[in-house]
Amino acid sequence: MIAKKITVCNPNGLHLKPAGHLCNVALTYDCSITIHIREKYVNAKSVLGVLSACIKYGDEIEIICNGEDEEAAMEGILLCIQRGLGEQL
Repeated sequence: MIAKKITVCNPNGLHLKPAGHLCNVALTYDCSITIHIREKYVNAKSVLGVLSACIKYGDEIEIICNGEDEEAAMEGILLCIQRGLGEQL
């Protein structure tokens, strides 16, 4: 299991479009990918789960990957978030 923190840079937070983009990237990996924010843990492969976390601009989230391809998953998810989750920053 590996975990890393990152700050969300999307001006409107993780609304439907960036949440869907994040989930699509997460689904390409076999390991479990969890987002931890405040007291909540959500499955990064579930759009409804990600939306329910109410992640806003400037929030620090922790990405937790656990499984066979956890290193690749962490790299892919962090890069996806840094690039704006399919939106212009």
